[in-house]
Amino acid sequence: MKIVFASGNKGKLMEASEIFKGFEIVPISAFSAWHAPDENGSTFLQNAVIKAEAAAEAAEGEIVLADDSGLVVPALNGAPGIFSARFSAEGTDAANRKKLLCELSKVSDRSAYFICTAVLIFPDRTVIAAEGRCCGKIIETERGENGFGYDPVFVPEGYGKTLAELSEEEKNAVSHRGKAFRKLISRAADLHGITG
Repeated sequence: MKIVFASGNKGKLMEASEIFKGFEIVPISAFSAWHAPDENGSTFLQNAVIKAEAAAEAAEGEIVLADDSGLVVPALNGAPGIFSARFSAEGTDAANRKKLLCELSKVSDRSAYFICTAVLIFPDRTVIAAEGRCCGKIIETERGENGFGYDPVFVPEGYGKTLAELSEEEKNAVSHRGKAFRKLISRAADLHGITG
């Protein structure tokens, strides 16, 4: 069964393909009618729905998956939050991490959590949403070569490694996106009888 993923992020596409085993994950870029919408929501859920609805228009008749996710640091009043991908002026992963570490350089509370709100839209426009969280802390220096985004500076609870030091399978078991996607799979099976 095919699911169209409203994302151009290669890391996310790889994670979705691993988690949605048995499904064919197709990037929204395969549809010429796709135009990335302005993600102007004030919450992760609002932005996920904005992306999902735009993708559903472009890929009419298909099941569409979208998510919005980010890093929340309580000591920074919840930043970077919904602006995680564009936290720095440059908006690159490396620049975002550098800014985060700089802002936390004199902060003792380095607790943080990743949050992912994921949405499935079906051809009949039924919408299912799910949320996943991964709690942990921000370390002072980057470690690891895997993953993307803030993974090299985030150590999940119960682990001595950053997300970027974990294997893909280990990361998907603990990550916010893995948790949210698995909830979606379960709810889709319950409500629509859809399985991979």
